[in-house]
Amino acid sequence: MLSFRMELPCWCLLLLSCVQSLSAHNDFFTSIGQMTDLLYTEKDLVTSLKDYIRAEENKLERVKRWADKMDSLTATATQDPEGFLGHPVNAFKLMKRLNTEWGDLESLVLSDTTDGFISNLTIQRQHFPTEEDQTGAAKALLRLQDTYRLDANTISTGDLPGVTHKSHMTVEDCFELGKIAYSDVDYYHTELWMAQALKQLDEGEESPLDKVLVLDYLSYAIYQQGEIERALEYTRKLLSLDPEHQRAKGNLKYFEFQLEKQRKVEEEKAQKQKERGKRETTETKKEKKKSKAQTAFQLIPERKKYEMLCRGEGIKMTPRRQSRLFCRYYDNNRNPKYLLAPVKQQDEWDRPYIVRYLDIISDKEIERVKQLAKPRLRRATISNPITGVLETASYRISKSAWLTGYDDPMIDMINQRIEDLTGLEMDTAEELQVANYGVGGQYEPHFDFGRKDEPDAFKELGTGNRIATWLFYMSDVAAGGATVFPDVGAAVWPKKGTAVFWYNLFASGEGDYSTRHAACPVLVGNKWVSNKWIHERGQEWRRPCGLSESE
Repeated sequence: MLSFRMELPCWCLLLLSCVQSLSAHNDFFTSIGQMTDLLYTEKDLVTSLKDYIRAEENKLERVKRWADKMDSLTATATQDPEGFLGHPVNAFKLMKRLNTEWGDLESLVLSDTTDGFISNLTIQRQHFPTEEDQTGAAKALLRLQDTYRLDANTISTGDLPGVTHKSHMTVEDCFELGKIAYSDVDYYHTELWMAQALKQLDEGEESPLDKVLVLDYLSYAIYQQGEIERALEYTRKLLSLDPEHQRAKGNLKYFEFQLEKQRKVEEEKAQKQKERGKRETTETKKEKKKSKAQTAFQLIPERKKYEMLCRGEGIKMTPRRQSRLFCRYYDNNRNPKYLLAPVKQQDEWDRPYIVRYLDIISDKEIERVKQLAKPRLRRATISNPITGVLETASYRISKSAWLTGYDDPMIDMINQRIEDLTGLEMDTAEELQVANYGVGGQYEPHFDFGRKDEPDAFKELGTGNRIATWLFYMSDVAAGGATVFPDVGAAVWPKKGTAVFWYNLFASGEGDYSTRHAACPVLVGNKWVSNKWIHERGQEWRRPCGLSESE
């Protein structure tokens, strides 16, 4: 019996355990009556076996459907990987699939040890995105939603500007975004995405999620934002679907109590105002008008200016200033390399003075730089202003690598080109930094130079402060990704093969605070840049010191 059992597939062990339990009864052959019981037991086993086979067939059918779906998706995606992942929804769904859905599939097929799939998947799983990656991609979508004022439906339908690989979000995708916002105590976005999930369910989209769960999150998120009446409305909807939902029944009573309490407070307030006979005098009205006028002229908060500029709004340059911006052929004071073939240069902004060089890096050079950088890309860091330690930050979402002439002679050629066009010494400059922005990749407003409250910012380099910044754009970006200067209202848009240049310090050595800038979130596309931070040492004869602070 033992040797026979060992030869059977493992799925039979459960069934045989039932048979073994029956064999505990002795001498079945001595009683036909008892033997007839065995017949019914066997029939039950056959029924169980058929149920198992149906379950296996159903499992295999589900796996087949998933494989067909993935085959179609990966065939499309691998034709243009960067373009495909340039759509933030595609990037989010890739994180979600590899972190969550492939894991679900692993659980589904885990019992099938005859195939090498599980061992292969288990090995590969160690290289899969983590929960942190999935959450990060989700938060990137929320950031894009805020910065570019996109409604949830626009993102869910994938109807974004410049997209080539349109992708639709399922009810589960929307629910997942809402849950991530909820776990972050972000009830505003929880409401937006739970409402979108509910909308898609109402429109008839098939989903394993039920409306009760979505309404539970939605009503609570709305309540947390102080809208008790709407929270009550959604709680009633929930109870109409599940009258025995215990939490909803408790919330209903609590919301009704809070609403009644709120109404009483408002009535008392209105009564008190009426009793006082408060009348607004002409003088008070004038004061209010004056106050409103003052408010209108207050400075817009930096965050709002940054987001406005990212959307292409709020550019403050007047037509008169605009007329003073020119384009030209440039040879940097008759530099021998550019006498016969001067470069195209155009003014982007006047104060601070920002210039763009066109067709300044070739496609071949760009591809080589990217090829060298890709294996070395690491999460970009910032210098902690207090400790000076390099660390990652939520406001800088990109990966970067550093390249030198030792990596490839082409890097030396690029560095020399920057020196020839700026007239500045490159020996004391930092290495060429290559950056690739991730999902909703950004770098919020910052200075490139060290301020007076950061005296040791570049002390270990021994080359002084960052006098200037040179920035190559190594890709076009379908939507978003501008370099903006919130203090002055400037926005410079990425254009492949171009570079922009500006001075961070005045000739006196004082920092130019108008150069505070940011990289806007990439809405659609893939943003590659490389930059050169040029330092003070070695520039003494190339850019003589000015006498006044702002010279």
